[in-house]
Order: sequence, then C-alpha cells, then structure tokens
Amino acid sequence: MIILQRVVSSFLLLVPIIAASDFGGFGPDDPQTRFEFGAVTAHRDSKLENETDISPIGLKDIVIVIRSQHNTFHVKKAKALRQTLNEQAEALGEKDHLELKMMHEDWAPHGAWTILPAINSLVEDYGDNKRWIFFCEDETTINLSGLVQVLNKYDARQEMFLGHAIQDEQPAIIHHFAFHQDPSQFSFPDFSAGWALSVPLLNRQVRTPSTDPPRSDFTIDVQHEVAMFIRDEGRGTLLTDVPEFCTSEPRDNQECVTSLKTEGPNCGEPLSSDSIFFAVKTTKKYHKDRVPIVQKTVGKHAKHIVYYSETEDLSIPTENIGVPNTERGHCAKLEAIIKRSVADPRAADKPWLVILDDDTIMSVPRLQKLLACYDPKEPTLLGERYGYGLTGGFGYEYITGGGSMILSRSGIEALLSSGCSCWEPDSPDDMWLGNCFRRLGVPLTHSSAFHQAKPNEYVPSLLAHQTPVSFHKHHDLDPLSVYEEYLS
Repeated sequence: MIILQRVVSSFLLLVPIIAASDFGGFGPDDPQTRFEFGAVTAHRDSKLENETDISPIGLKDIVIVIRSQHNTFHVKKAKALRQTLNEQAEALGEKDHLELKMMHEDWAPHGAWTILPAINSLVEDYGDNKRWIFFCEDETTINLSGLVQVLNKYDARQEMFLGHAIQDEQPAIIHHFAFHQDPSQFSFPDFSAGWALSVPLLNRQVRTPSTDPPRSDFTIDVQHEVAMFIRDEGRGTLLTDVPEFCTSEPRDNQECVTSLKTEGPNCGEPLSSDSIFFAVKTTKKYHKDRVPIVQKTVGKHAKHIVYYSETEDLSIPTENIGVPNTERGHCAKLEAIIKRSVADPRAADKPWLVILDDDTIMSVPRLQKLLACYDPKEPTLLGERYGYGLTGGFGYEYITGGGSMILSRSGIEALLSSGCSCWEPDSPDDMWLGNCFRRLGVPLTHSSAFHQAKPNEYVPSLLAHQTPVSFHKHHDLDPLSVYEEYLS
C-alpha cells in the first residue's frame, strides 16, 4: 500500500486570516461547517446475527490505542494504564497477545490525536492481521476480558463503528451547527468511554490528502469530526451505541467494560495562589461590563492579577500594555503581556502565567488543584487544544484563547528565546502562540477542563463527567449564574 505523505514546512509560517475564537461567520449551510470526507461503505446492521459464522474474537485480534500526550503528567497516566492492561493480560494468560500503542510515542504521525493522520499508519501495520482497533484516553478504565466479550457481540467482518453514543441537544457552534434542524439525529462517541473500529472500516478510511483534502482546516471537537468523517455525508457508517462502554452517567442494569473516574485529577495539595500570575486581556469598551464579572469570580481568589488594556483606568485598575487595541486577533497584545511577565517583578518569579479574556469564566480553586499535577520546569502550554491543518498530517495545534492559555515559566523562557514574533498585530493570538510552540518542537497539553464555548454548547453528559475549570462568552446568559452552577 502506498502511503502518501506531505511535508510542508513552509505551512508553519502561514498566517490564517480568521481567529480560532471567532466562528461567527460560519452558518449551518456553510461548506466549512462539514467535516465529512473519505470513502466509506453504507451502514449495516450492527449486531452479530449468527455467531457461528465467525470465529471468536480474542485479545490477539485487537489493537488498543491510547490517545496519550507528551507532557510528563500524562505520560505517567498512560504508562499506568498500560501497566494495568499488562497485568490483566497476564492474569488471562495472554500477555504476549496484548498489542498496545500510545500516541505520544514515535509511531504516531504529527497530529495523530485528531485520529485521521494515524489511519494510514494503523492500516499499514494492522490492516491485514487484526480485527478491531480500540481507542481510549489516558483516563479510561478498561476491563480487558469484558472488552473482548463485548467485541464478540459484533461482526468484525462488517464495517463497524462502536462507541458510547451522545448527541447534541441543540445546534452547537463548536460543531458548526451540523444537523441544525435536529441535532439528535446524529450520534458521535464520547471518547472517554473508549470506541472501536472494525478493521474493514479502518481500511476504508485510507485517504490521499492531495486528492481528498479535508473539508475544514480546523480541528475543534475530534469526537464529532471523526464521526462525521466516517459518516461520509450519509454514504458511510453510523455509530452503533455500545451500552457496556460507560462514563459516569447512569446506565440502568448495564455491566460496564469501560468506565471513567469523574472527580478529576488528584495530585495532592492544590497549588498555592502565590504561584500563579493572572493576566486579563481587556479593552476600554468592556471595562464597565465584562471586567466586573472577572473581578467577582477570578479576582475573588487570585492573589496576583492584572487587567491589561490600551487604556489606563484607575477605578479598576487597568494598566496600559502599550499596544493599540485591535478589533480581532490581539496578537500584539498577547505578545506584550508575555514579555511583560518576564520584566515585571510582580510576575517574573511566578511559576505559572494564566492569560484569559475579559469574558472568560473561570474557577481559580479548581485551576489550583489541576496545576498541582504539572511541573512548571517543563515547557508547557496548557488549555483546550484545537488544531489547524492537522488532519492533512501537517499544520500545528494551539490552545484556544477563550478558555484561557496557561504557560509555565519554562515555556515562557523557551518562547522568548526562540524569537518567534507576531505575524501581524491583529493575527489570531492563540494560533500564533501554538505555531511558535510547533516551531519549538514542544507539543501542547490538552485538558478537557477548559472550554472555548458556553456550557449549553456541550452535551450535558460530557460536562457531567468533567470537572470544568473554565467557559467562555457572556452573551445570551448570566455569567455569574454559569459560575455558580458549573464552577463554584
């Protein structure tokens, strides 16, 4: 099989013309709202009707892929999961049959966390000798023998897509308003519960980026986008709900073979508020409405916080960052804030820099608990990870700014030493920062605790098994009510 690869180094210098946090121009019928591409066969009946027609599935027929990350904390979690699975396989007398891959290791191509760039590698390695590819997160708990039993209920000769099915309750901007007339008609998998592709379906997904380019350059919600890819505009395979793939939501009378811890990471004592410097990006027209909300939420708990504007306002107070305000992008403002965090003695000794918008809604106590898991001496850019151009196997990832961007002191030093500067003053600030880290060769760190959108943009069962740290936007809601309901 010929695997087509493109290495486009100059792409990393590309200046996108739209900001990651501004999808206001995308409507339900805009072609960029679709992530449906590739060739897949029609959906078929999911249940195995005659189990005598196919030999039983064993552990030797399954590949487990952990969607692991490069950050030390997440590598530790992934290795702990691997150790648990090894112990289970050994107890079953099948340790030699356990085939397990972790995405932070060398086999995975750039952008593999979006799944699509990894498909060709998986097909090349396993397209002729395995029957199922099972994907999970580093936080997923797996009963190995139970997983084998569940997969035996489905015909691996068919093109099967299995997972814990969820649906939008209303049209969502993060899904570009797909199925806006009735979002419940389309199911996509909750990745935290694990999900599986039969090898025949996997083999169908092989694509050639030069002749079959993605319909969108952006990766926003991988779970939804993968399901749209496999659906192939109605010509492909739909998700089959597997009750035994579980999250924290109740499943009456169901026996779970996967599950999820819901209390969030526990890494000991929360990080001291002395260790965090908060930088709020604002502008004069929002001094009177947005900034007071930040003061009542983040400001109530943050020991070190500065509101950066182009206008000094002693009533808040705000500080002039020395950069004119722009209508969009705000790259120059972000770059100035990062440089100021080194020169300003109030920030220079703080291990962590948290950069948030004036309409970011955040829980500081939860952030302190989360940051206790990470080492500020490791170059880190943490938040909700998006991607630009990654589905083609190139491009870069970035931390979307609305949910906040968190930089370790080591990450700041690496960034400033690189000399990476804004493309233009109004370039998308979060995308510029992600591009700089790509050029540094430092992978970003994703946490599902951060959210670019409002709570109603997400499936409620997803939020139920998360411990949210942030949401974004004040319009069409009461931000203080969001804070009380979801973050306090």
